[in-house]
Parts: sequence; C-alpha cells; structure tokens
Amino acid sequence: MPFDLQPHLVGELVELRPMRADDFDDLYPVASDPLIWEQHPRRDRWQEAVFRAFFDQGLASGGALVAIDRATGRLIGSSRFHLHDDEPDAIEIGWTFLARSHWGGRYNREMKRLMLRHAFRFVPRVFFLVGTSNGRSQRAMEKIGAVRVGVRTIEGGLPHFVYRIDAAAFRD
Repeated sequence: MPFDLQPHLVGELVELRPMRADDFDDLYPVASDPLIWEQHPRRDRWQEAVFRAFFDQGLASGGALVAIDRATGRLIGSSRFHLHDDEPDAIEIGWTFLARSHWGGRYNREMKRLMLRHAFRFVPRVFFLVGTSNGRSQRAMEKIGAVRVGVRTIEGGLPHFVYRIDAAAFRD
C-alpha cells in the first residue's frame, strides 16, 4: 500500500488536513512572528517572500498539512511528510511550526502523535531533521521519544541533527 502523504488526521486538540493554496492568507499571519523562527536555521522565514517560498515548496511537496485548532477552527501552523531519501521503508516528518500561543508541548505532541500513528501504518521508522541551533525542537523530539542518530547537512550547508523513532519504540 503506498504511503498517503496528505491524510486528514483528527485529535482532541488539533486537526491536520492537506495544505491548499488558499491557506496562505490564514497561515502567513501565524508564520510572520519572528520569534517562531529565532532558533531555526532559516531565521528570516517570518518575512513574507521567504515564507511564500517555504509555503510553495510545501504545496509542491505533496506532503504538507495545515494544523487547525479544533477549539477555534483557526490555522495554527503546519507540518509535512516526506518520503525518506535514503531508506524506502522510512518516512520523514518535518518543516513543522506552530503559533507561539500554542507552544508548550500539548499541540506539538498531539500533531506528532497523529502523524507518527499514521506513518507507522506504512513504515517501521520515521526520521526528523532538526537544526543544530534549535534547542526547542531538539527537546520536543526527545519528549516524544526520538533518538538522535547523526548529523546531516542540508539547504546550502546547514547542519541538522537526525532523530529517529522506530515503530517498536513508539509510545502512543
């Protein structure tokens, strides 16, 4: 069965659905907060032109999802599935950001839990790439049980830690 890169996933706090071109106007106000990107390797992603390129890449990827706060119906961020380049029986989850109003773990944890639960229906392992300067995301990875397994250089020489979660170790 082929991996469904754009499922519709619903949890208690958040709903994830495929990103659409018309989501830009609701998602950019969330992404325009410079503090969201302060530890990210691309710290300028809060700028509209830079975010537009990120958003368009997400649409083109075929794996981008928007996160919706179920209590308000408002877009609060996004994430993506990506077929893992080096391992055909793995998937990558990443490109995740959330509105600061939804920081603190509960929303991110539920997003990742929904995405991991979906992924493990198809593959035995999931990878995440986290910028080496992004301590916030590194801690979030560790909280959901991901293990740091290496370093990979991407996007013009930017180093990223590689994290992995295996289906057998996943604590839902």
